[in-house]
Amino acid sequence: MQFLKRLRDPIRRGEIGCSVRMWQSARVKAGGKYRLDPGYVCVTSIRQIELGDVTTELARRSGFQGTVDLLKTARHGSGRKLYLIEFEYCEE
Repeated sequence: MQFLKRLRDPIRRGEIGCSVRMWQSARVKAGGKYRLDPGYVCVTSIRQIELGDVTTELARRSGFQGTVDLLKTARHGSGRKLYLIEFEYCEE
């Protein structure tokens, strides 16, 4: 999983613990570890959500000001399914 540069330090500090992604199919799995130097993002859960589940509160928990900013960043390629990924930052 990759994150915007401005989100990386808040993730490392534990201030951000979720991300919304728009993919054709899930690209990460619960229990997976994904590099975010100097440690990892450890995925605790992933589930498909609906557009209506994307609230201002969820956007802020994900490190964004609002839903429009979140959804612009969440889109990856031609995917149309929304996924909520919960994670924690783990040191090496």
